[in-house]
Amino acid sequence: MRVTWPRRPDSLDRRVRLAVAAFDSISVPLSIDLTGSGDARLPISETFVSLQGEGKLAGVPSWFVRLSGCNLRCGWCDTPYASWKPDGSARSIDDLVAEARGAAEKGVRHAVLTGGEPMMFRGLCELSTRLAAPVAEGGAGMHLTIETAGTVIPADDRWALACDLMSISPKLSSSTPRNDPRDPDGVWAIRHEERRLNMPALRSLVDRWAGGGRGGVQLKFVICRVADIAEIETLIAGLPELPASDVLLMPEGATPPTEGTKRMLTELCVSRGWRYCPRLHIELFGNTRGT
Repeated sequence: MRVTWPRRPDSLDRRVRLAVAAFDSISVPLSIDLTGSGDARLPISETFVSLQGEGKLAGVPSWFVRLSGCNLRCGWCDTPYASWKPDGSARSIDDLVAEARGAAEKGVRHAVLTGGEPMMFRGLCELSTRLAAPVAEGGAGMHLTIETAGTVIPADDRWALACDLMSISPKLSSSTPRNDPRDPDGVWAIRHEERRLNMPALRSLVDRWAGGGRGGVQLKFVICRVADIAEIETLIAGLPELPASDVLLMPEGATPPTEGTKRMLTELCVSRGWRYCPRLHIELFGNTRGT
């Protein structure tokens, strides 16, 4: 039985809304500092316990914390409440760690930091290290996955970031919201296209987490069309240290993929040594928030 602890305030408080608005107005990724008061707080859209739906740890019971705010606007985004219209409230790191410890006491040993784009926010390093630290040291003792688009690295002490699995989802050109009714003036289409790939940041993350004792890395690519494959091959050619087995192909969509899509992705994975990445949460729960 799936256990949930819903934490979904209706709207972001004023300080968080201003910070997200400031981030949205710039043309290059930066970090947002919500810790000026000395009380570390992060904009949180929701927290919940469910099964990890994607990647190498699919099926593993996990505690999720979704940060609200994103530097991108994917046309097919399945969490618009953390990007297109970010909601939530500012929560303290102490509060989040306490909730994570409660989940761990019920047998959930994996935590997932997701978004939005969690790497945007100062305080992420502190949250990650606290979640990973042993309970005896005031932490939650969790195995930690961070889900990111790979365009931003934390502005605070980036290599103090605790992470067992760095889950990176680089955005292909098919993600750009062209002619999207949520973007009538095309502003976000331009911003998204400018920001969606940051190869220095991506290389930095892969170099740090692909082996070398830092845990592991996976690159998940959302496949919308056959042309996406050529983009993926060009991108990973710039990451020669990345094993083929760390490249995952994931069908796009809010419903389970067709048999034709699954067959196409299976053939691609077999021929290139990549992995097929089902979206388990879509199969189990549908496109439902908090899963």
